[in-house]
Parts: sequence; C-alpha cells; structure tokens
Amino acid sequence: MRLEVDIRKTLRAGGRTFGLRLNFSAGGSRLVILGPSGSGKSLTLQAIAGLLRPDSGYIRLDGRTLFDSGRGIDLRPQARQIAYLFQDYALFPHLNVAQNIAFGLHAGWRNPSPRESSAELEHWLDLFQLRAVARQLPDELSGGQRQRVALARALAAKPQALLLDEPFAALDQRLRGQMRTELDALQRRLGIPLLLITHDPEDARVFGEQVLELCDGELAQDPCCSGVTLDMGST
Repeated sequence: MRLEVDIRKTLRAGGRTFGLRLNFSAGGSRLVILGPSGSGKSLTLQAIAGLLRPDSGYIRLDGRTLFDSGRGIDLRPQARQIAYLFQDYALFPHLNVAQNIAFGLHAGWRNPSPRESSAELEHWLDLFQLRAVARQLPDELSGGQRQRVALARALAAKPQALLLDEPFAALDQRLRGQMRTELDALQRRLGIPLLLITHDPEDARVFGEQVLELCDGELAQDPCCSGVTLDMGST
C-alpha cells in the first residue's frame, strides 16, 4: 500500500476552530496513526474514506487519486474500494450475523434474506468462527463477536485497504489482547493493507510497521504523547 496525503481542513463549532494540516507519504502493509483524543485521527481516517471532504489538497492510494481539490476529484466512499471499521462497529441491529456479513457481498442497499446462504458467506462465517451465531442479532453477541462480524462484513467486499478506527477501545483488557492477536494473524494471512488509528501505544507496537503521531491536527516531529519510537518514513 502506498498512501499519499496532503490535505487541509478547518472545522468550526461553538466558537472553537480546529485545523487539520497533514502532509505525508507512507508505504507498507501496516500503518498506525497514534495520538490522543482530539488530535485529528478520526478526521484523517474519514477524509481518506471519503466521509469528510478536505478544504484543499489531495489523497492518493497506490497511485489512484481519491481526492484532489485542484482537479475536482472527490470519489464517493463506495468508489474508493476501502473498508472502514467504525469504533462502535456500526452493525445493522435488525439483521442477524449472516445478513450483516452478506451485506458486504452485495452491491447496493438491499437487505439480505434472513436465511441468506452462499459458499462465500460460509467462507467468512468459518474464517471468523461465527457459524454457531450466524442467526443471532448483534445485541445477542459478545464484544469480540461483534468485532468479528464487522471485520467479516468489511473484508467480504474485497477492499484494497482496511481502515480501523480505535478497533480495541470498546473491549476490556483481556479481550483487547485476544483480538489484537486475532487481527494480527488475520492480516498476515489475507495480506490486506491496513491503516489503524489509536491512542494506545500497544496497538502501535503490535501493528506499527510504520507509525505516525498526530498532535493538534499535525504530524509530530518528536513524540508528544507516548513513549513509542516513531518511524516517520519519508514524511
């Protein structure tokens, strides 16, 4: 994965102003953006995914332009071929596990059948060890199971990259370690590039092939909020 980002975005709310000013180029299969709450991590992820439009600049993934204000390019989120795993997983509460995963297999917004079945769906259920809960609703699942469903749904769409927004923040300490291990093994097995944002240095240690640190909307040249040694690459 080669990610090139050079963007500016100013947000105003309640008399306060926040500026996102990023310029970096990162390569490799694992990129972690580390920073405290309010540093601009989620805004960065949203801009890459197409959920937030920068005021100016460009975003390129593997040589493909996702956004370029000067050229008038702003691909819709669905056209960017990027999977986004929200912090709260954003599962459809009225759809069972199999339906939620099958949603990633279908183009458009049609709700899959409650008895949805296909070889591809069975593959994802088996890969994430979800067959036993395939007909259960999200509120009947544990936190770890919900995360597996969300990951399966995201990967079923065969994205070019996976964006993860604080993927372990909602889990307790024991489950957090278990899910880190599972995601680590899964990413190595499937080979899909990932970009993970987090405030937890342990996430950066496990997944940080390259780590960028954000402080107040800008990349930090020196660590400002953790003891993690940063590889700034070519930034």
